[in-house]
Amino acid sequence: MGEVDTDQLKQTVERMHGGKATLVQSVLVKEAFKGAKGWEGLVHVFDLAYNPNATRAYAWSSPIEGSTKRRFFAVLHTDKINSPVAAVRARIMAEHKTKQ
Repeated sequence: MGEVDTDQLKQTVERMHGGKATLVQSVLVKEAFKGAKGWEGLVHVFDLAYNPNATRAYAWSSPIEGSTKRRFFAVLHTDKINSPVAAVRARIMAEHKTKQ
């Protein structure tokens, strides 16, 4: 699957959202969207200190189709986005809306 180093994801969280991220756990997520495979991979859960908006963040990366590069995601924990699965689902929904 070509997962990235957790330090890269930690840096992504801190760069995108500020604060100081500390890895808590990594969770395997398999998420489908409208009956099709949406995404499968490890989501890294970080505690987030010194951020005024959240105390937790979820981060992962995905390969860019047709490229050797990866795309990085970092989503803050909220009332509605309260798990690794919910973070991936929210990102898939946001991308789906953008494509319409």
